[in-house]
Amino acid sequence: MAAKDLYEKDLYSILGVKKSDDATAVKKQYRKLARELHPDKTKGDKKLEDRFKEVSEAYEVLSDDKKRADYDEMRSAFTSGRIPRGGPQNAGPGGFQGGDFADMFGSGNPQDIFSTLFGGGRAPRKGGDISTQTSISFRDSVFGTELNLKLAPQGSAPSTITTRVPAGINDGAKIKLKGRGSPGQAGPGDLYVQINVIPHPIFSRKGENLHMVLPVTFTEAALGADIAVPTLDGEEVTVRLAPGTPNGRTLRVKGRGVKKGHATGDLMISVEVQVPQRLEAKAKKALEDFAEATSEYNPREELAQRAQA
Repeated sequence: MAAKDLYEKDLYSILGVKKSDDATAVKKQYRKLARELHPDKTKGDKKLEDRFKEVSEAYEVLSDDKKRADYDEMRSAFTSGRIPRGGPQNAGPGGFQGGDFADMFGSGNPQDIFSTLFGGGRAPRKGGDISTQTSISFRDSVFGTELNLKLAPQGSAPSTITTRVPAGINDGAKIKLKGRGSPGQAGPGDLYVQINVIPHPIFSRKGENLHMVLPVTFTEAALGADIAVPTLDGEEVTVRLAPGTPNGRTLRVKGRGVKKGHATGDLMISVEVQVPQRLEAKAKKALEDFAEATSEYNPREELAQRAQA
């Protein structure tokens, strides 16, 4: 957009916002118009394409606080007659004076100023950021790993980037690699890598604690037992079930969870009493004898009474 066109146009009307609207309202209106006027939607309609370009140029100015303030000053000077139509070269007696403009904006030539603010004098832009994602195992998310990412940023040759994934990273977390994005005049942008963690068949995670379900037999739960339990690092730990351990009880193994920074979580073990699907005659007889020996015990004794409470 030429400088003269810029201050002669009412950018607020073009974008359909009020001068008093804040940045949020300006952004909301631009997004609405951009969806309606995007070339992918208008399919070659030249008039709508020009309208889309005009809206985008207006948003570029009004979405930037400094550019918006400078535009408002210049627009005010134009509408008040201090800048004549056609530019300062058409100023007559009593009209716009270069010195007046210099007092307002520090230069005697508005064309140069707007060229600097919105045109050829704009500072070089940094390259665009790139986003990608990759999946790692649950084990690697807990202990950390090294990734080799193959990328081909726009305008650059394909390359392999190596980065370290820190121990204890959460599913969905992002790693920022500074200067690994698309190239630009003011330097490359950044690369953001989203980490997706593949679920583990045994372990899950809540905060820095690891959780697992430990299947035990009825006799182990009833009589008590010392049971070897696998851990994520490959070692085994022994946990002790007290006699009469109920189904669903949680046991804690300190320091066997996720280490993140200076903190280390625990391993939380939920006991699940398994009921055998088939019984040999000897085992069935033993359970029948057990049932007879404990016939006076009724775990549902107060159930009906509590149901009416």
